[in-house]
Amino acid sequence: MSLEPVPDDLAAASMAYRRALGAFATGVCVMTVDGPGGPVGITANSFASVSLEPRLILWSIALTSERMPAFAAAERFAVHVLRADDAKRADRFARGDCRLTPEDATFAPGFAPRLADVLARLDCAVHARSEVGDHLLVIGRVEDFDTSDGDALTYFRGRYGQASSEIRE
Repeated sequence: MSLEPVPDDLAAASMAYRRALGAFATGVCVMTVDGPGGPVGITANSFASVSLEPRLILWSIALTSERMPAFAAAERFAVHVLRADDAKRADRFARGDCRLTPEDATFAPGFAPRLADVLARLDCAVHARSEVGDHLLVIGRVEDFDTSDGDALTYFRGRYGQASSEIRE
């Protein structure tokens, strides 16, 4: 099997680049914040661990996202790692209704909105922000977290899948 060369046409090169990036399987998260216009969420697969000590994570949001101002203004946010059977919620916050209601999340003073029934949740304070290319990079300091057992929702080449928690020998 050979690799495809980068096309000369700009649009084709952009699509080829997206396909190359899509070859990296990622987990799927929903980020939540209590923004100036109310609580919102957004699906992201740009999540990564930065440091164990101090506990730092990062993720990014497109500068053109209508939800970017809420995340750019907030000092706290939460990361929710989705379960394998939660593609519907991932789709909702990727393209659909992004507003959070009391049926969606719990709200407590000093915390970003918290979604129920997730594989893991990280409550973060903003450590740093930086515009990089066409995205806002957000680095969060993890102040609290919860985790549970189960399989994770993944994203690979434009489709959902799952990562099993079973250990293979």
